[in-house]
Amino acid sequence: MHHPSYLGVFLTFARNSLIRDMTFRANFLIEGISSVSWMIMNLGFYTLVYRFTPSIADWDKYEFFVFISTTMFVNSLVQAFFMPNAQELSELVRTGGLDFALLKPIDTQFLVSLQRVNWASLGNFFVALLLLAYAVPRIEGFELSPWHFLLYPLYIVLGVFILYSVMIALAATSIWLGRNQSLYDFWFYITNFSRYPMEIYEGTWGTPLRQLFTFVVPILVVINVPARIMAKPLVSDQVFLASFAMLATAISLLGSRWVFKQALLSYRSASS
Repeated sequence: MHHPSYLGVFLTFARNSLIRDMTFRANFLIEGISSVSWMIMNLGFYTLVYRFTPSIADWDKYEFFVFISTTMFVNSLVQAFFMPNAQELSELVRTGGLDFALLKPIDTQFLVSLQRVNWASLGNFFVALLLLAYAVPRIEGFELSPWHFLLYPLYIVLGVFILYSVMIALAATSIWLGRNQSLYDFWFYITNFSRYPMEIYEGTWGTPLRQLFTFVVPILVVINVPARIMAKPLVSDQVFLASFAMLATAISLLGSRWVFKQALLSYRSASS
């Protein structure tokens, strides 16, 4: 039996999504502009904050701009490639569209994870590139090395995989629950923790939260690890976190795969 090329199938999905987006160009432009505008307002807010303080949790202004650009990289990739599909999964279950996905001669998780690409969300990716290029040369005493060009993109991809794992595991529960809009709210709540430096989580409540969202649900490593690689001097704590991020990514992907497969075993066709 001939097995399809996964790359070829994904490129077809991406091309079809672009054609669909270009059919409604005004909508595409509005989505892109509103997404970029939101991030620029967010950046403006932190610029104002840094007028009143030299640092936030040991992150000075330009280091924190690297942190923000890292957040934008990761979120734009997740929102472009995975979020539209995760949101669609509960609808596929409800309408019986998942039946057709199961009949295709291709891995079901791959198919339901990458069918649609939201090209407008990639606008923030290019804003992040500009912000990174502006901030990095202004970090005091910082020198770029070939390792930065290798490790920074690698850990951004690992961060995307961790967020994808959490998202697809939550989306798969719609097979058991029918509709799971509240679980998407839950996803946004926990990913909010990833948008701030882990150093702010200190004290009676902060330290347990930091441990939970670093080592149990590894949300804090998603942004913090690549941002530290690009903005901070290398220290032993950073090396440990970077090593842990690799392990966390592997466990997250395997765990979400297991949840997805268990959910599929419980699936009963909408037509049966």
